Amino acid sequence: MEVTARHRYLQTSPQKVRLVVDQIRGKGVQDAANILDLSKKAVARPLRKLLRSAIANAENRDDQLDVDQLFVKEIFVDGGPTLKRIRPQPMGRAFRILKRQSHVTIKLDTRKGE
Repeated sequence: MEVTARHRYLQTSPQKVRLVVDQIRGKGVQDAANILDLSKKAVARPLRKLLRSAIANAENRDDQLDVDQLFVKEIFVDGGPTLKRIRPQPMGRAFRILKRQSHVTIKLDTRKGE
């Protein structure tokens, strides 16, 4: 049984999110939660919330579900809209600042044969 959860418009660049996402791909949910708890990256906190949301979605869908059997089948990061801001510079110039956003999708599934 595959379950999906999404975090849209995460105010972090996709490049920074992918550093943490790559660490939990394919892991069991308990291992993934431990990795996110111990990570020093700021983006680990919203990802931990997203993982908990996916687990709750799975529990809501099936009452007989064993949470220990769940693993991160697929997790990926897409770029969201970019906020364009202007930063004043010397001599009347203005430089553009790009505030990038991310869309994170996680899919959990149950392990077969364990």
